[in-house]
Amino acid sequence: MAGPDLIRTVLYTINNLLQQEKYKAALAVVKGFRNGAVYGAKIRAPHALVMTFLFRSGSLKDKLRAILKATYTHSRNLACFVFTYKGLQALQQKIQGKSLQSHSFLAACVGGWLVFGDNNNINSQINMYLLSRILFALSRLAVEKGFIPAPKQDPFPLFATLVWGIVLWLFEYYPHTLQPSLQSSMNYLYHDSNVWHDISDFLVYNKPRTAGSQQ
Repeated sequence: MAGPDLIRTVLYTINNLLQQEKYKAALAVVKGFRNGAVYGAKIRAPHALVMTFLFRSGSLKDKLRAILKATYTHSRNLACFVFTYKGLQALQQKIQGKSLQSHSFLAACVGGWLVFGDNNNINSQINMYLLSRILFALSRLAVEKGFIPAPKQDPFPLFATLVWGIVLWLFEYYPHTLQPSLQSSMNYLYHDSNVWHDISDFLVYNKPRTAGSQQ
């Protein structure tokens, strides 16, 4: 019975520690690290699985290794960023005795530089994803604050028109400027659909099976 009793004692001690208000800031940093790791894995694993099997050549072992590497990198980076951000935010608040908007900005700037400043495929995708979100958010904020007048009509159709016009123009004439994964997707959609030999690679497969290409 010593085993179960020991486990209960340990769990009681841990749960008691988690309820201590004086440790809340530090514990929030730890849980932030945990949530960053879990969320990063959940987001990256299915994306890497689909993109790898659609567009990557090589053996099954190579593909699985690529999926695991991408998932690990995304999970690690997000966990480290959340840990850094929340830690610096708590530190600034403790030093100044109150929470300021600048704390969030400065903590995130440092975390972004340390974690997401390395120019690789994973960080590039994350940073570009966030860029599109903050441009939308800043536009809404500018309207809320009165810096620009509220549009009389929904601007989304114009936005969609420009986005698709520009990206396809870049793809057709300056493809090297686009991210490799986007180039692969667009090649599959717009260029591979120009080539076929018979019914098998017209409807069933994208390219002849002997080529070992995307289906």
